[in-house]
Amino acid sequence: MLQSHLQGVPVRHGKVRDVYDFGDKLLFVATDRISAFDYILPTGVPRKGEVLTRVSRFWFDRLKVTNHFLSDDPTTLPLPSGTDTQSLVGRSMVVRKTSVVPIECVVRGYLSGSGWLEYQQNGTVCGIRLPEGMQESSQLPEPIFTPATKAEEGHDENISFERMCELIGEDLSVRLRNLSLQVYGQGAAFALERGIIIADTKFEFGQLDDQLILIDEVMTPDSSRFWPQSEYQPGGPQSSYDKQFVRDWLLSSGWDRNSPPPELPPEVVARTAEKYIEAFEKLTAEAF
Repeated sequence: MLQSHLQGVPVRHGKVRDVYDFGDKLLFVATDRISAFDYILPTGVPRKGEVLTRVSRFWFDRLKVTNHFLSDDPTTLPLPSGTDTQSLVGRSMVVRKTSVVPIECVVRGYLSGSGWLEYQQNGTVCGIRLPEGMQESSQLPEPIFTPATKAEEGHDENISFERMCELIGEDLSVRLRNLSLQVYGQGAAFALERGIIIADTKFEFGQLDDQLILIDEVMTPDSSRFWPQSEYQPGGPQSSYDKQFVRDWLLSSGWDRNSPPPELPPEVVARTAEKYIEAFEKLTAEAF
């Protein structure tokens, strides 16, 4: 829909965001699309894009790290004549253009998801040896950095830190690892004060004049596992504020995860929208 309103502007469609190129600046538009298991689902979640944008903006303002955010007012850009600016308000960010580092910088503070599956088989997560006897959702002795390759389509692939060094160089890899752990530490500590456990998250970084810059979304319910601290109990899956509700429904639906995913039932869509808004309000102490 938005593409037709921005005729002539180069655009890249991601799983959730549409990115429009304005030279040295980009317009990030967070849609209501939702992805799971590396598929874009056929059913959107109303106002989800607004939640993701406002959560990211909250973190960009709070975290002590250089980031790409410039404005949440799309009219600061030279938009084509006839652009429906109202459809952009609330879900858009004007950002600096950077050279994107082709690595997902994943930080895990708890044992869940693909990390739990690998741990059960090998006692490791992305090759990092962990203590014996850990349970699903256990807090790790300390957060670990577990990079992955970025995939526009198909599946991201977990890789070792050594493989990351081979792909982008050791110096840059060390800088990214240190910065990712630092940012996660800041965010996870703050979220815990608000009653939210950020079990894991993924960051993206760009480079501008040899400076590393935090880009894309930051510690949102899309890029992270958000668990209510009051209900946390290691030993199994956790209640969550994120799209785990959608993942759980998909896993119970009989979908084989290798074919086009099914439509989400209205009650799953409504519950997911509620969870996203609840996460925003709890984290920011603001009404949505």
